[in-house]
Amino acid sequence: MKRTISAVEARKNLGEVLERVYHRNDEVVIERAGKPMAVLIPMYLYKNIERRREQLWQMIEEVHERNKDVPYEVIEAEVAEAIRQVREEQAIKPAASRSRK
Repeated sequence: MKRTISAVEARKNLGEVLERVYHRNDEVVIERAGKPMAVLIPMYLYKNIERRREQLWQMIEEVHERNKDVPYEVIEAEVAEAIRQVREEQAIKPAASRSRK
């Protein structure tokens, strides 16, 4: 269950909050003065986030290595073209779905 508590409540009931996160897989947002400051999540979720973060950085490093000899201007032009194509496809999709209705 996702819930939001104040920092004061978290401080007063830390043991109970930790138990709920650990045993019930709760996700708890801790606020101070109505502003979200932190989130307590079960350890398995944190490990998944860490694993995915590491995979992302590995992919970024691989792409960087593959393109290290490509001039910046070429990469910039290819990225601009890819963005243009995606935007064009997105503009076509809504028009096609309107014509089916």
